[in-house]
Amino acid sequence: MSGLEGQITFCGCTDLARTSAFYEDALGLPLAVDQGKCRIYLAAKGAYLGFCEHIEPSPDGLILTLVAADVEERHRRLVERGIPVEGEPVHSEEFAITHFFLRDPDGHRVEVQRFDDPDWGTIC
Repeated sequence: MSGLEGQITFCGCTDLARTSAFYEDALGLPLAVDQGKCRIYLAAKGAYLGFCEHIEPSPDGLILTLVAADVEERHRRLVERGIPVEGEPVHSEEFAITHFFLRDPDGHRVEVQRFDDPDWGTIC
């Protein structure tokens, strides 16, 4: 047992208001904590994404993955709202997932994915 209570991934951003609008309005994540220079969003039970203006954005090599059962519906809603996405949802046989990508205002790659393996999550 790790004794941990949660997990936060912090990313830098150049405009906290613009980044907040993307994660709150476009992706629908609830704001958990507003620290002024940083805002932390609830992604799932115990999992958080934090964005801070005092951290330099470095989107290369980073993928923020949000796991959801309704990948196609989320894609449709984003497209309807005019949010740019990187293609249609696709199934990957190699990883047994269905997913699509988009970029946040600072260029961080965001993936919305569903695990198609029925055993996903049985470890937790």
